[in-house]
Amino acid sequence: MRIEKFITRHRIIDLLSTDLKGALTELLDGSVERFSDLNRDTLLKGLLQRENTMTTYLGLGVALPHVRVKMRRRYVLAIGRSQGGIRYDGLKENERIHLIIMLIADETARDYLQVLAALARLVKEPEFVNSLIEAPELDVFYERLVTGLGGIAARPAQLQQNRINRLMFREAERVARGCGCAAIMVFGDAFVGGIEAGRWFGATKTILVTRNPGDAAEERKGFAEILQVRSFSNQRLAQLRSAVLVALTRGLIGFNDRLCCVGGMAGSNQFDTVVVVDVEREFKTLLTGQADLLPADVKPEVLERVLAVATDLAVEGREGRPVGGLFVVGDTARVEKLIKPLVLNPFFGYKEEDRNILSPFMDETIKEFSSIDGAFIIRGDGVVESAGSLIQAADYDHALPSGLGSRHAAAAAISVATDCISIVISSSTAQVTLFRRGVMLPLTEKRVSVS
Repeated sequence: MRIEKFITRHRIIDLLSTDLKGALTELLDGSVERFSDLNRDTLLKGLLQRENTMTTYLGLGVALPHVRVKMRRRYVLAIGRSQGGIRYDGLKENERIHLIIMLIADETARDYLQVLAALARLVKEPEFVNSLIEAPELDVFYERLVTGLGGIAARPAQLQQNRINRLMFREAERVARGCGCAAIMVFGDAFVGGIEAGRWFGATKTILVTRNPGDAAEERKGFAEILQVRSFSNQRLAQLRSAVLVALTRGLIGFNDRLCCVGGMAGSNQFDTVVVVDVEREFKTLLTGQADLLPADVKPEVLERVLAVATDLAVEGREGRPVGGLFVVGDTARVEKLIKPLVLNPFFGYKEEDRNILSPFMDETIKEFSSIDGAFIIRGDGVVESAGSLIQAADYDHALPSGLGSRHAAAAAISVATDCISIVISSSTAQVTLFRRGVMLPLTEKRVSVS
């Protein structure tokens, strides 16, 4: 998704208003006046109605108001900056909005949630947000924004070209060729800056694994794909299993492939590890003779988002305390016959797009409701059907390892009774575990506590 093609310089303005309604009016005046099929008052009403239903504040002084209407173009994107700050209900007394990214989308745009998510990822880095707010003039703001949309490509490459790194890259390519590896998987969080794969691996297919990829960075850095996988720890290759799982569900690699993985300690600016992974052996027990790791109705990006939210909860906990959780994804019609509500469903009555886990505004909602006992039930297209659901599926044939409790037992049982994937966060060890057909796959190591 190339977000920068929707951004034009004349739709970036300095705001004079000190309240949200006035700021949105300014943005609409400067962005829709040339479009005869768009009505400013109708758009303003729609934007404010959504704001009353669910906040679009992302944190760090950034809001992302959005609305869908029938129009002749896919998207209209306008950005306003307020250096003095805009008042917003629900924020702390001293907190203000300094950036408003307004998105108007055609009601038939299929990648609407992906565009929202890409914009939200862009403004999660405090340094980048501050660089926009503090830009001396709007031309500089625009340049920094477009550069930032390049993500990793925009950051200065800090790959230390020392003797060990050169040796590791050279030997990794030799190992990959000698072992018949389908790709080299590079764990980029070992480096503070970007990595230019094309310089080091020649024609070998390369896949970058990182916490914070930028939009379209793969086109400029020589990587075939970039996978966003949250690191659970600073250990070498901590993202390995999750990265291979995501690559499998996306169809980037096959079950019969081998991968050459290159990594090092996070932030060390030094590669020191080369590992060859046989995908079939790594996931053999999980497949149990089947080739469909992903249920038929589950989109790969939905599973990725669930894994990301689960890992965030495992890493961060909630309000300083460890939390457990259970997510059941896919085959919802059958799953719903095997559950009952423990509490009133907090997602009942909301539009499907507002409760889709692909929406960036759902992250905090999911995390907030993680304190409720029971499972999140999520459709294969990402729509969250319910929270606080008690699973009543029985499974008498699977013996789980000692130390696992009722949450893991329920996850295993529902994955046997239906064609779903279940993901568990352990409240005691913060371990994230995936279940498919009753078989468990730990995706992260155990921890004693969440910091």
